[in-house]
Amino acid sequence: MGEPTEAGPDAAAGRGRAALIEDGVEFDGRDAALLRAVDAAGSVAGAAAELGRSRARALSRIEALEDAYGTLVERRRGGEGGGGSRLAASGRDLLDRYDRLQAVLAATAAVPETVLDGTVTAVDGELAAVDTAVGGLSGLHGGTVDGEGGDAENGSGDGNDGGDEPGRGARVAAGDAVQVRIGADAVTINDAADAVDPDATSARNRLDGRVSTVDAGETVSTLRIAVEATDGGETGGGESAGGSDIEVAALITAESIGRLGLAPGDPVSIRWKATATRLVPHAE
Repeated sequence: MGEPTEAGPDAAAGRGRAALIEDGVEFDGRDAALLRAVDAAGSVAGAAAELGRSRARALSRIEALEDAYGTLVERRRGGEGGGGSRLAASGRDLLDRYDRLQAVLAATAAVPETVLDGTVTAVDGELAAVDTAVGGLSGLHGGTVDGEGGDAENGSGDGNDGGDEPGRGARVAAGDAVQVRIGADAVTINDAADAVDPDATSARNRLDGRVSTVDAGETVSTLRIAVEATDGGETGGGESAGGSDIEVAALITAESIGRLGLAPGDPVSIRWKATATRLVPHAE
Protein backbone atom coordinates (compact mmCIF):
# COMPACT_ATOMS: atom_id res chain seq x y z
CA MET A 1 0.00 0.00 0.00
CA GLY A 2 1.53 3.29 -1.10
CA GLU A 3 1.52 6.70 0.50
CA PRO A 4 -1.78 8.61 0.27
CA THR A 5 -1.89 11.27 -2.41
CA GLU A 6 -3.57 14.62 -2.11
CA ALA A 7 -6.80 15.57 -3.82
CA GLY A 8 -6.59 17.85 -6.81
CA PRO A 9 -7.65 21.47 -7.15
CA ASP A 10 -11.12 22.49 -8.16
CA ALA A 11 -10.93 23.30 -11.87
CA ALA A 12 -12.72 26.60 -11.41
CA ALA A 13 -11.03 27.82 -8.28
CA GLY A 14 -7.60 26.30 -8.81
CA ARG A 15 -7.31 25.73 -5.06
CA GLY A 16 -7.32 22.33 -3.45
CA ARG A 17 -9.55 21.23 -0.61
CA ALA A 18 -8.00 19.20 2.15
CA ALA A 19 -8.38 15.53 1.22
CA LEU A 20 -6.13 12.49 0.94
CA ILE A 21 -6.68 9.68 -1.55
CA GLU A 22 -5.49 6.08 -1.28
CA ASP A 23 -6.64 3.27 -3.59
CA GLY A 24 -9.45 5.50 -4.81
CA VAL A 25 -10.80 6.12 -1.28
CA GLU A 26 -10.91 9.76 -0.18
CA PHE A 27 -10.19 10.85 3.40
CA ASP A 28 -11.62 14.33 4.02
CA GLY A 29 -12.80 16.60 6.82
CA ARG A 30 -15.80 14.43 7.74
CA ASP A 31 -13.55 11.42 8.12
CA ALA A 32 -11.07 13.38 10.20
CA ALA A 33 -13.93 14.51 12.46
CA LEU A 34 -15.03 10.88 12.87
CA LEU A 35 -11.58 9.70 13.93
CA ARG A 36 -11.19 12.61 16.35
CA ALA A 37 -14.60 11.82 17.86
CA VAL A 38 -13.66 8.15 18.31
CA ASP A 39 -10.48 9.26 20.04
CA ALA A 40 -12.40 11.59 22.37
CA ALA A 41 -15.37 9.31 23.11
CA GLY A 42 -13.45 6.05 23.34
CA SER A 43 -16.02 4.23 21.21
CA VAL A 44 -17.53 4.30 17.75
CA ALA A 45 -21.03 4.48 19.22
CA GLY A 46 -20.10 7.51 21.31
CA ALA A 47 -18.43 9.18 18.34
CA ALA A 48 -21.48 8.58 16.15
CA ALA A 49 -23.79 10.05 18.79
CA GLU A 50 -21.56 13.10 19.18
CA LEU A 51 -21.58 13.71 15.42
CA GLY A 52 -25.27 12.95 14.93
CA ARG A 53 -24.58 9.89 12.78
CA SER A 54 -25.77 6.31 13.12
CA ARG A 55 -23.38 3.78 14.65
CA ALA A 56 -23.86 1.49 11.65
CA ARG A 57 -22.88 4.20 9.17
CA ALA A 58 -19.90 5.26 11.27
CA LEU A 59 -18.67 1.65 11.45
CA SER A 60 -19.22 1.17 7.72
CA ARG A 61 -17.20 4.28 6.92
CA ILE A 62 -14.33 3.27 9.20
CA GLU A 63 -14.23 -0.16 7.58
CA ALA A 64 -14.15 1.41 4.10
CA LEU A 65 -11.28 3.67 5.14
CA GLU A 66 -9.37 0.77 6.69
CA ASP A 67 -9.64 -1.24 3.47
CA ALA A 68 -7.55 1.50 1.85
CA TYR A 69 -5.44 2.95 4.67
CA GLY A 70 -4.96 -0.02 6.99
CA THR A 71 -6.03 -0.28 10.62
CA LEU A 72 -7.12 3.11 11.92
CA VAL A 73 -9.21 2.18 14.96
CA GLU A 74 -8.42 -0.55 17.50
CA ARG A 75 -11.54 -2.18 18.94
CA ARG A 76 -11.58 -3.71 22.43
CA ARG A 77 -14.21 -6.29 23.30
CA GLY A 78 -16.27 -5.91 26.48
CA GLY A 79 -15.01 -7.48 29.66
CA GLU A 80 -14.09 -6.53 33.18
CA GLY A 81 -12.76 -3.21 31.97
CA GLY A 82 -15.51 -2.75 29.42
CA GLY A 83 -15.16 -2.49 25.64
CA GLY A 84 -14.44 0.49 23.47
CA SER A 85 -12.28 1.80 20.65
CA ARG A 86 -9.17 3.91 20.31
CA LEU A 87 -7.12 5.26 17.46
CA ALA A 88 -4.31 3.09 16.18
CA ALA A 89 -0.91 4.67 15.53
CA SER A 90 -1.66 4.66 11.80
CA GLY A 91 -4.90 6.53 12.50
CA ARG A 92 -3.03 9.26 14.35
CA ASP A 93 -0.45 9.42 11.55
CA LEU A 94 -3.24 9.87 8.98
CA LEU A 95 -4.79 12.68 11.03
CA ASP A 96 -1.38 14.38 11.30
CA ARG A 97 -0.91 14.18 7.52
CA TYR A 98 -4.38 15.58 6.94
CA ASP A 99 -3.74 18.45 9.37
CA ARG A 100 -0.48 19.34 7.59
CA LEU A 101 -2.26 19.40 4.23
CA GLN A 102 -5.09 21.53 5.63
CA ALA A 103 -2.56 24.02 7.05
CA VAL A 104 -0.78 24.31 3.69
CA LEU A 105 -4.04 24.91 1.85
CA ALA A 106 -5.19 27.51 4.38
CA ALA A 107 -1.93 29.41 3.91
CA THR A 108 -2.16 29.12 0.13
CA ALA A 109 -5.68 30.53 0.05
CA ALA A 110 -4.42 33.77 1.60
CA VAL A 111 -1.82 34.37 -1.12
CA PRO A 112 -2.88 36.57 -4.08
CA GLU A 113 -2.83 34.80 -7.42
CA THR A 114 -2.47 35.85 -11.05
CA VAL A 115 -4.58 33.80 -13.47
CA LEU A 116 -3.98 33.77 -17.22
CA ASP A 117 -5.80 31.91 -19.96
CA GLY A 118 -3.55 29.98 -22.31
CA THR A 119 -3.16 27.14 -24.78
CA VAL A 120 -0.66 24.32 -24.31
CA THR A 121 1.88 24.27 -27.12
CA ALA A 122 4.17 21.46 -25.94
CA VAL A 123 4.51 18.96 -23.10
CA ASP A 124 7.79 17.70 -21.64
CA GLY A 125 7.13 15.28 -18.79
CA GLU A 126 5.64 17.16 -15.85
CA LEU A 127 6.23 20.53 -17.51
CA ALA A 128 4.24 22.14 -20.31
CA ALA A 129 4.77 25.23 -22.45
CA VAL A 130 1.76 27.52 -22.72
CA ASP A 131 0.99 30.41 -25.07
CA THR A 132 -0.60 33.25 -23.07
CA ALA A 133 -1.49 36.89 -23.52
CA VAL A 134 1.94 37.87 -22.17
CA GLY A 135 3.88 35.34 -24.27
CA GLY A 136 5.15 31.82 -23.71
CA LEU A 137 5.26 30.51 -20.14
CA SER A 138 6.14 27.15 -18.58
CA GLY A 139 4.23 25.42 -15.81
CA LEU A 140 3.72 22.22 -13.89
CA HIS A 141 0.92 19.79 -14.64
CA GLY A 142 0.12 16.25 -13.51
CA GLY A 143 1.93 14.61 -16.39
CA THR A 144 3.27 11.10 -16.01
CA VAL A 145 4.72 8.78 -18.59
CA ASP A 146 1.95 6.82 -20.30
CA GLY A 147 1.71 3.33 -18.88
CA GLU A 148 3.12 4.20 -15.47
CA GLY A 149 1.00 3.08 -12.54
CA GLY A 150 -0.10 5.01 -9.51
CA ASP A 151 -2.10 8.15 -8.99
CA ALA A 152 -0.52 11.48 -9.77
CA GLU A 153 -0.28 13.78 -6.79
CA ASN A 154 -2.46 16.79 -7.32
CA GLY A 155 -2.48 20.43 -6.46
CA SER A 156 -1.81 20.87 -2.80
CA GLY A 157 1.27 23.02 -3.24
CA ASP A 158 1.58 26.56 -2.00
CA GLY A 159 3.14 28.16 -5.05
CA ASN A 160 6.66 27.34 -3.92
CA ASP A 161 8.92 24.31 -3.98
CA GLY A 162 8.43 23.75 -0.26
CA GLY A 163 6.03 21.42 1.54
CA ASP A 164 5.95 17.65 1.64
CA GLU A 165 5.83 17.18 -2.12
CA PRO A 166 5.26 19.42 -5.12
CA GLY A 167 1.62 20.00 -6.03
CA ARG A 168 0.39 19.01 -9.46
CA GLY A 169 -2.76 19.48 -11.47
CA ALA A 170 -4.38 17.22 -14.04
CA ARG A 171 -2.48 16.06 -17.10
CA VAL A 172 -2.61 18.23 -20.20
CA ALA A 173 -1.77 17.79 -23.88
CA ALA A 174 -0.81 20.11 -26.72
CA GLY A 175 -3.82 22.16 -27.80
CA ASP A 176 -5.55 22.05 -24.40
CA ALA A 177 -7.00 25.28 -23.00
CA VAL A 178 -5.70 25.88 -19.50
CA GLN A 179 -5.52 28.42 -16.72
CA VAL A 180 -2.00 29.44 -15.74
CA ARG A 181 -2.01 30.17 -12.00
CA ILE A 182 0.91 32.05 -10.43
CA GLY A 183 1.11 32.57 -6.68
CA ALA A 184 2.29 36.05 -5.71
CA ASP A 185 4.75 34.50 -3.24
CA ALA A 186 6.59 32.78 -6.10
CA VAL A 187 7.38 35.95 -8.08
CA THR A 188 10.69 37.76 -7.58
CA ILE A 189 11.29 41.36 -8.65
CA ASN A 190 14.46 42.91 -10.03
CA ASP A 191 15.26 46.45 -11.04
CA ALA A 192 14.96 46.56 -14.84
CA ALA A 193 18.37 48.24 -15.02
CA ASP A 194 20.05 45.28 -13.32
CA ALA A 195 20.29 42.62 -15.98
CA VAL A 196 20.11 39.04 -14.71
CA ASP A 197 21.97 36.37 -16.62
CA PRO A 198 19.27 33.87 -17.72
CA ASP A 199 21.77 31.04 -17.21
CA ALA A 200 22.37 32.13 -13.60
CA THR A 201 18.84 31.31 -12.43
CA SER A 202 16.53 28.32 -12.61
CA ALA A 203 13.50 30.55 -13.18
CA ARG A 204 12.18 29.80 -16.68
CA ASN A 205 9.45 32.43 -16.65
CA ARG A 206 10.66 36.01 -17.15
CA LEU A 207 8.68 39.15 -18.00
CA ASP A 208 9.31 42.89 -18.08
CA GLY A 209 6.77 45.42 -16.85
CA ARG A 210 6.13 48.45 -14.70
CA VAL A 211 4.93 48.78 -11.13
CA SER A 212 1.23 49.55 -11.30
CA THR A 213 0.21 49.73 -7.64
CA VAL A 214 1.70 49.05 -4.23
CA ASP A 215 -0.69 47.67 -1.62
CA ALA A 216 1.37 48.31 1.50
CA GLY A 217 1.21 45.92 4.44
CA GLU A 218 2.89 46.16 7.82
CA THR A 219 5.91 44.11 6.71
CA VAL A 220 4.84 42.54 3.39
CA SER A 221 3.30 44.42 0.47
CA THR A 222 1.54 43.29 -2.71
CA LEU A 223 2.88 44.82 -5.91
CA ARG A 224 0.89 44.73 -9.13
CA ILE A 225 3.18 44.64 -12.15
CA ALA A 226 1.63 45.79 -15.45
CA VAL A 227 2.93 43.63 -18.29
CA GLU A 228 2.09 44.48 -21.89
CA ALA A 229 0.04 41.81 -23.60
CA THR A 230 1.61 40.43 -26.76
CA ASP A 231 -1.71 39.61 -28.42
CA GLY A 232 -4.24 41.82 -26.69
CA GLY A 233 -5.45 38.86 -24.63
CA GLU A 234 -7.21 39.00 -21.31
CA THR A 235 -6.59 37.28 -18.03
CA GLY A 236 -8.81 34.36 -17.18
CA GLY A 237 -9.78 35.53 -13.72
CA GLY A 238 -6.70 37.44 -12.64
CA GLU A 239 -6.16 41.19 -12.64
CA SER A 240 -6.13 43.52 -15.64
CA ALA A 241 -4.51 46.95 -15.58
CA GLY A 242 -6.73 48.14 -18.42
CA GLY A 243 -6.01 48.44 -22.12
CA SER A 244 -3.51 45.86 -23.31
CA ASP A 245 -1.75 45.55 -19.96
CA ILE A 246 -2.13 42.55 -17.67
CA GLU A 247 -1.25 42.70 -13.99
CA VAL A 248 0.90 40.12 -12.26
CA ALA A 249 0.81 40.12 -8.45
CA ALA A 250 3.98 39.76 -6.38
CA LEU A 251 4.60 39.74 -2.62
CA ILE A 252 7.59 41.73 -1.45
CA THR A 253 8.85 42.91 1.93
CA ALA A 254 8.84 46.57 2.87
CA GLU A 255 12.62 46.32 3.26
CA SER A 256 12.99 45.17 -0.35
CA ILE A 257 10.73 47.95 -1.62
CA GLY A 258 12.95 50.48 0.12
CA ARG A 259 16.17 48.85 -1.06
CA LEU A 260 14.98 48.75 -4.68
CA GLY A 261 13.32 52.16 -4.41
CA LEU A 262 10.16 50.85 -6.04
CA ALA A 263 7.24 53.16 -6.80
CA PRO A 264 4.33 53.12 -9.29
CA GLY A 265 5.60 53.56 -12.84
CA ASP A 266 9.06 52.08 -12.20
CA PRO A 267 10.26 49.53 -14.78
CA VAL A 268 11.01 46.09 -13.30
CA SER A 269 11.85 42.59 -14.36
CA ILE A 270 9.93 39.69 -12.79
CA ARG A 271 10.67 35.99 -12.82
CA TRP A 272 9.40 32.79 -11.28
CA LYS A 273 9.98 29.05 -11.62
CA ALA A 274 8.01 26.79 -13.90
CA THR A 275 7.61 24.46 -10.91
CA ALA A 276 5.80 27.27 -9.07
CA THR A 277 3.31 27.69 -11.93
CA ARG A 278 0.21 25.52 -11.84
CA LEU A 279 -1.65 24.60 -15.02
CA VAL A 280 -5.36 23.86 -14.53
CA PRO A 281 -7.36 22.50 -17.50
CA HIS A 282 -10.51 24.43 -18.30
CA ALA A 283 -13.62 22.53 -17.28
CA GLU A 284 -15.51 21.27 -20.32
